[in-house]
Amino acid sequence: MNANTLIRLVHRWLSIVFTAAVIATTIALAQKEPIMWMSYVPLAPLALMFLTGMYLFVLPYVGRRRRAQDA
Repeated sequence: MNANTLIRLVHRWLSIVFTAAVIATTIALAQKEPIMWMSYVPLAPLALMFLTGMYLFVLPYVGRRRRAQDA
């Protein structure tokens, strides 16, 4: 398994974790006495998803540039 495949896999699993965190936060904040620190829980997977997503976004452009330099 190469690095690109691993990052793509991590990005997919992070999206599942992020969705679960948003659902848990919604439930926690809908209580009579909401747990306010729960509103910060989705930020960690969101930040990691941003990093892996930006890597996956830039990947085709870097590959295209490398192929152009080799030619």
